[in-house]
Amino acid sequence: MESPQILNCSLLKINLLDYQTTKLSNRTAATTRTSSANLLAMDYLWTPWRYAYITEAAKNEGKSDQCIFCELPKLPDVQAKIVHRGKHCFVILNSFPYTSGHVMIVPFAHLDELEKLPEAAAHEMMGLSQRMEGVLRQVYSPDGINLGMNIGRAAGAGVAGHVHMHVLPRWVGDTNFMTATGETRVLPEALEVTYQRIRAALDK
Repeated sequence: MESPQILNCSLLKINLLDYQTTKLSNRTAATTRTSSANLLAMDYLWTPWRYAYITEAAKNEGKSDQCIFCELPKLPDVQAKIVHRGKHCFVILNSFPYTSGHVMIVPFAHLDELEKLPEAAAHEMMGLSQRMEGVLRQVYSPDGINLGMNIGRAAGAGVAGHVHMHVLPRWVGDTNFMTATGETRVLPEALEVTYQRIRAALDK
């Protein structure tokens, strides 16, 4: 039989271990609650369906002779899905849209940074952004509009070597379980229909 001193020592070690485990569990639970609260306060947009498109575009980054935004304007508008051609920029449908009506405003010049864009092209890009906001509101009656640029691979640009502006309609609840768990987007209309609707609105 162990002596009382040894038993007391063993019990002390057990109690200390229980205290440390309880303290760690409480800390983990608090961290989990904080993280959960942060997750509830944020809106995350996951776009895994664009992986193949992005990885393929990355191979040709920086090469104007292989840049999709330099090659598409050489095609007829319908085939390239270009809904408008300006003097310095063109407006094209995103072939992998986040929502129906997702367009991109792209300068003809092959430039990888916004600061390199000539002033006239930058002004036209913003003017077309304003115009496309109005068109998308008219055609789709969205709850909001996303407008922005991803400059550089680390910023999430699909075609990092050629700057472009995204403009797309948004609705409350358009990020649903299909996107979050099934890695799938459900779009209510075909790109051909989107092209016809936006082109018609621009021609008015």
